Order: sequence, then structure tokens, then C-alpha cells
Amino acid sequence: MRISAQDLTAAATSILAYAGKNQDAAARVAARLVSANLTGHDSHGVGMIPAYVEGILAGQLVPDAEARIVEDKGPFLLVDGGQGFGHVIAEQAMGMAIERAKASHFAMLSLRNSFHLGRLGDWGAMAAEAGFICILYANVQSSRPLVAPFGGSDARFVTNPYCTAIPATDKHPMFLLDMATSTIAMGKARVADLSGKQVPEGSVIDPEGNPTTDPSVMFSDPAGSLTTFGQHKGFGLALLGDILGGSFSGGGAYLPERAVPARIVNNMMAILIDPNVFGSAQDFGVDVDSYTDWVKASPPAPGFDAVQLPGDPERASASDRRENGIPVDPGTITQLIEAAQSVDVPQADIAALMSGDA
Repeated sequence: MRISAQDLTAAATSILAYAGKNQDAAARVAARLVSANLTGHDSHGVGMIPAYVEGILAGQLVPDAEARIVEDKGPFLLVDGGQGFGHVIAEQAMGMAIERAKASHFAMLSLRNSFHLGRLGDWGAMAAEAGFICILYANVQSSRPLVAPFGGSDARFVTNPYCTAIPATDKHPMFLLDMATSTIAMGKARVADLSGKQVPEGSVIDPEGNPTTDPSVMFSDPAGSLTTFGQHKGFGLALLGDILGGSFSGGGAYLPERAVPARIVNNMMAILIDPNVFGSAQDFGVDVDSYTDWVKASPPAPGFDAVQLPGDPERASASDRRENGIPVDPGTITQLIEAAQSVDVPQADIAALMSGDA
């Protein structure tokens, strides 16, 4: 089923508004979720809504919460999210950091205790659109660990994403590297399981630590685990997410005692740097343009149309999906309908979602 971005946003807003009783927050979160779908990151799109509804009903997600400054030391900020909608909290906190970076050429934001932040690239892009290089580390605390350490056979942490964004130049769009430190995001395993597909080889292990392409092991009891990308390399970055995003903020790294049902807490470190801090932003942009041209001029390998830089696939996906609609698998539709029913969304709205005419 393909649903227009406008209709999918309306459906998402309706479910979240009935669940959280906060229309403004619901609209802001829905817009970010659908943006993730548009860019091809369905793992961070409307498929997350059932988990958000579950979090609200369990008291683990506080829809009215706003970002609160805990420590203010000029360009250094420690912010608490009060278990609020991560899309709302992160936008508020990043806005604070951007103002500090404008004044000091630099800012360091430590954000703790936010519900799911959504697509980390949104916050890197927000800083880059304001003119700053942005480096982000984040960790995840949820009801159970999902990712096995390199050399281990069971899960010990979650998908701990990493992101770097570099502002657009005169010739080229924003560079946006946003990735889970697991081989695939948990949401991609969820989408594969709901749509009856296999996951890539090497991305999942079963409860005994054996490689498998069956995503259902992630939802069994005992459960399997995701692997880290690049073996020890992704493992190292995942540890930094927990240490710099979690431990440094006071939100904590993943530990069993922090595993609470219906809980998806993110902590984040964001570093903002003014590319003109030394008065050389123009030269920086020229060099980035020359380098980008050089890299992209590599003749395509068999099976590829062209070399793509981080951010290119997302822009292509967004163009296609704006024109042709966003594909939503039947399993996700079913879960969205169940979430809507659990918070008393009117049957007419649910019927529209079921038919694809949301």
C-alpha cells in the first residue's frame, strides 16, 4: 500500500493526539516520522507509533514534557528531556545549542532522559542548516538489549547511532552521515519480519550466537541479537555512544537495571563547530567541493549507477516518495490500526487508514 505523505501525516497525528492529548506535539512528531519514511528510513518512521502509544499508556513517555536546562556553562549545555517526545525535546535542545554556537563558534550539548529521538540525522541536519558542522553520539535504553558485542553471543546494548553533518556548499548539498552502529537498525528487522522478508547475511544471530537471516529470532523468547557493523569497528562506535551519549550526560549507559517495559530512552552528545571559526569557511567549502567532485567521478562499479555520498540516497527516496506515495507494509498497517483502537481513535479514521485513504 502506498500512502501520500500528507495522508500518512494526518493519520499519524490523529493516533498520537488521541494517545497523548497534545495536538501540537502530535503534529510535530508525526511530521518527523513521515519525513523518515520519505527519506527511506522506514525503521524510524510511522512504524514507531505503536511503541510510542505503548510508552504513553505505560507512563514511560510524557507527551507534555519540554527540554529543561540542568547545567548552563556558556557553550556547554546539559539538558534533561523529562521522558518527553524525543522529536520535540531534541528540536528544542538543538535550538539552544545552535544559539550558543552562534555566540561562541562552538557548542557542546549533552542531552539526557529523552524518549526515542527518532532519526538522529534530523538533529545533525538542523545544525548543518544553521551553518554548523555537527557530530553526534547517542545511546539507547529500552526494555531489553538488542545488539551483541563483537565476539559475544548475546545482546549487551542497543543500536547506538552515530551522525556527522556538514553544511551544504555552493555546489553540493549537505553531507549527512547517519547510521546505527548495528549492521541493521532494529526497525529494519521489524519491517522485514512484518513483510515476510529476510535480513542481510551477517546482520543477526540466533539465541545461541549462530548467524541467521530470519528476522523472527529478534522477536522470539529467548531472542537473538543484532550484530555490530564492520565487526570490531561498529562495536567500538557503539561503546562510544553509550559512554559519551549516556554515561557523560548522566543518563547512563545500558545496564540491566535500566531495562523497563515500554521504555525507549535516548541520551545524546552533540558537538557543533563553526566552519568559519578560523575565517576559512570559504576555503573549506571550495576544498569540500573539489573533494566531492573527485570522489564522485570514480567510474561506477558493476551493478551501480554512480557513486553516492551520504545523504544522496535519502534525497532520491524523498523525491520518489513525495511523487508516488510512501509504501507501508500490511504488518505495519495492522499495528497502526491496533494502536489507534487502543487509544479510541474514531472508527472512521481507522477505516480510512485501513483503506489507504487516511
